[in-house]
Amino acid sequence: MLDIKRKTPLIALVGAMALMASAPAFAQDASAPAAASSTQAAPADAAAAPAATPAPEAPPADTAEAEGEKKGGHSLTPVGMFLAAGAVVKVVMIGLLLASVFSWVLLLTKIFEFAGLNKQSDKFLEAFRGARSIADIARISSSEEFEGNPMADMAAAASQEVELSRQAGLAVAGEHRDSTLARATYAINAVQASLAKRLSGGMVFLASVGSAGPFIGLFGTVYGIMTSFIGIANTNTTNLAVVAPGIAEALLATGIGLFAAIPAVIFYNYFQTRISGYGTRSEGFVAELMNAISRQLDKGA
Repeated sequence: MLDIKRKTPLIALVGAMALMASAPAFAQDASAPAAASSTQAAPADAAAAPAATPAPEAPPADTAEAEGEKKGGHSLTPVGMFLAAGAVVKVVMIGLLLASVFSWVLLLTKIFEFAGLNKQSDKFLEAFRGARSIADIARISSSEEFEGNPMADMAAAASQEVELSRQAGLAVAGEHRDSTLARATYAINAVQASLAKRLSGGMVFLASVGSAGPFIGLFGTVYGIMTSFIGIANTNTTNLAVVAPGIAEALLATGIGLFAAIPAVIFYNYFQTRISGYGTRSEGFVAELMNAISRQLDKGA
């Protein structure tokens, strides 16, 4: 009995040590099914997940611009942008182009007018300075050769006024000399007024184009850019190749406005100088004419 009681704690100790030694094996056996189940679930999840598609590459800049140009339906040339512009912008461009054409036509017309005017005036002055009486002045200034020349018209008006005074029985010399010269001066002033109106023809148009042309073009630009921004908001895109044509069309209006205004300003200043020069020349002729008439009246001619 004593042996059995002494051996019992020993057996219990041995059993506990065996149990502790077998615990890791039990743990491995318990974790093995879980690992297997996770391994089996992984392929299923991989099969369930869709295959990732590669992101599309962005098209080159040239291709994007070509597509934008194709969408716009026109090329980025002045003619193409004009054809693709809106109705209001087109009206502005057409008006400015017509104003520019008229400015150039007016330039050529007045250049030929001043050239012929100066040439004819030189010939008239040469003939006028050879006159020996008021009757000679009237005859020379009334000839068909000098028809329409302002200086000839002034001389004709002054000499005809003196002749009309004589035909009316008025004294034109002596103490009535000053009144005769005053009437002749009034007749010359009337011709000078018509001369100023004739030479200044078209100057108001040039001044209007030169001053208002840039602002008219700017109006077309503002309207076109506003329309372009509205289109950007509607299409919800900021691609430069898509929005650039509309903005370029709008800016073309300002370019045409400057194209019309700059020559108009240059032509206006040029012709103002020519008009002032001829006005000074005509004033000198009036003084020469009145001296010639005064001498003839003093001579009793």
